[in-house]
Amino acid sequence: MTKENNHTLNEEVESQINENSQLTDEEVETVFAETSEEHNTSNEEAKGIDFEAEIQTLTNKLEEADNRYLRLQADFDNFRRRTRLDIEAGEKYRAQKLAIELLPALDNFERALNIEADNEQSKSLLQGMEMVYRGLIEALKKEGVEAIEAVGKEFDPNFHQAVMTGEDENYDSNFVIEEFQKGYMLKDRVLRPSMVKVNQ
Repeated sequence: MTKENNHTLNEEVESQINENSQLTDEEVETVFAETSEEHNTSNEEAKGIDFEAEIQTLTNKLEEADNRYLRLQADFDNFRRRTRLDIEAGEKYRAQKLAIELLPALDNFERALNIEADNEQSKSLLQGMEMVYRGLIEALKKEGVEAIEAVGKEFDPNFHQAVMTGEDENYDSNFVIEEFQKGYMLKDRVLRPSMVKVNQ
């Protein structure tokens, strides 16, 4: 019992004793005991109500904190998964930008290599260009860049870009009969589709 409660209780007992100044010692003790019991009961009831309200408030706050924690945990897991996927994609397709920039150079090499050499000097120059071309192709292959097969394959809009149609008895309908520009893939991603002629 707190000092404040003791003070209140003493005031109540004194008030009752003053009203009945003729009380004996035993009667005074009885009055004190009854008043103390009533006071304790009312305090316990008041405390019980306060405790229930406080418990409910704290329970609500705990549930809210748990929910907030679970949401933050889910957000963090999603962020971590997205970051991991971005890192994996960055590693997997790291050569994409360079490969795309090199494709026009490869086209030029291929056009130059199709020129017929009419003297030894031209042949020597073409051989040197072919070595450089092969070196580029091998370096790109190590990074996962490869040419898309086109001629003799069934037309697939995911890998081929039809710019012309034609008729050729040697091929079935909807098959590629000629390739105008090579297409390339980086692993499972198309860098550039092949420009082709498709059999009707």
